[in-house]
Amino acid sequence: MIKTIVLKSRPEGKPSISDFEFLEDDAELSIKDGELLLETTYVSVDPYLRGRMSDAKSYTPPFQLNKPIHSGVIAKVLESKNKKFEAGDYVSGMLDWKTKQISTGEGLLKVDASKAPLSAYLGILGMTGLTAYTGLTQIGKPKAGETLVVSGAAGAVGSVVGQIGKILGLRVIGIAGSDEKVELLKTKFGFDAGINYNTTENMTAAIAEAAPNGVDIYYDNVGGPISDAVFFNINQFARLVICGSISVYNNTEIPKSISVQPFLIKNSALMQGFIVSNYEVIFPEAMKHLSTWLAEDKLTYTETIVQGFDNIPNAFMDLFEGKNKGKMVVKM
Repeated sequence: MIKTIVLKSRPEGKPSISDFEFLEDDAELSIKDGELLLETTYVSVDPYLRGRMSDAKSYTPPFQLNKPIHSGVIAKVLESKNKKFEAGDYVSGMLDWKTKQISTGEGLLKVDASKAPLSAYLGILGMTGLTAYTGLTQIGKPKAGETLVVSGAAGAVGSVVGQIGKILGLRVIGIAGSDEKVELLKTKFGFDAGINYNTTENMTAAIAEAAPNGVDIYYDNVGGPISDAVFFNINQFARLVICGSISVYNNTEIPKSISVQPFLIKNSALMQGFIVSNYEVIFPEAMKHLSTWLAEDKLTYTETIVQGFDNIPNAFMDLFEGKNKGKMVVKM
C-alpha cells in the first residue's frame, strides 16, 4: 500500500486539515534502467511551504492542486538500477509526500548515518544549516564583538544562527515565544540573553536592555511587530538579514507595519532578503564548517520529531502555533 498526500485546496489564512487529501494505491512499483525505488524515512516540514500552497508569484512555483506536496525527505533505496546508488543507501532530496516512490536519482545526495543521525541531514546538515550559515556570513558579515539579534531563535534556523554567531565571537540575543524556549536558548545553545515576546510588554525597551550597545546584525525569521521593535535599536551600518516572515504567512489582508526606510537611511543600514539557493556556490564551504563544528561539539541542535506519515499535515500546521523546538521532522 502506497500512501500519498496531495494539496486538495489552497488555504485561506491558516492551513487546515481539509486542505490536504490522503490517497492510497495498491499498485506495485517497478523501476527501469537509471531509476531507484525509494522508501520515505523522514520528512521535513517548513514554514516556507505555506507560500507554495498559494497561487501567487514567488521565487518558486506554487504546488499544483490534487498533486503531491513535496519537501526535503530522507529516503532509503530499496532497489536500484542506477549506477550511482545501491540498495540500502540513504539519500536526501526534494521528494513527494509519499511512502514509496520512483526517482531518476537527479537531485539526490547520499547521506551517511554513521557520521550523524539521518534526521540531521534535513536540519543542521541540510537546508536549515545552510540557510543559517549563508544568511549570517554573506549578508550579516559578522565581526567579533558585534551584537546579533535573532528572531524565531528557538526554531530550526534561528537556533543554528545564534550558535554560529557565538563561534564567530558575537554577543547573541534570541527572541522566542515562551520562557521554556528562552531558557533553552541560553542553556543549550549558548545565547547571551533571551526575550519572551509573549510576556514582554515593551519589546523595544527589552531589546535595548539586552543589547546596550545596540544591534549590529538582525537575523529575521518572523517579521511583524517583533521586527518593528528591533528597528528602533539598530546601529549605524547595521545589517538586517531577512530570512522569513512567519508572522504574516497566513494573513489574508496586507499587514500594517511601520515604515522601515527612515531607520535604514538614518543608520546607513542594509536590509536584504534571501533564499538559500542564492548562495549555492558556497555550499561546500558551509558544509565543511557545519560538519566540523558539529563534530567538535561547537554546534548542537534540537528536533521535534512527530511519528507517522499521516501526521505530516498536522506537524506542518503546528509550526504556526510555535509547537516546535528546533527542526520539525516527521518520522515514518
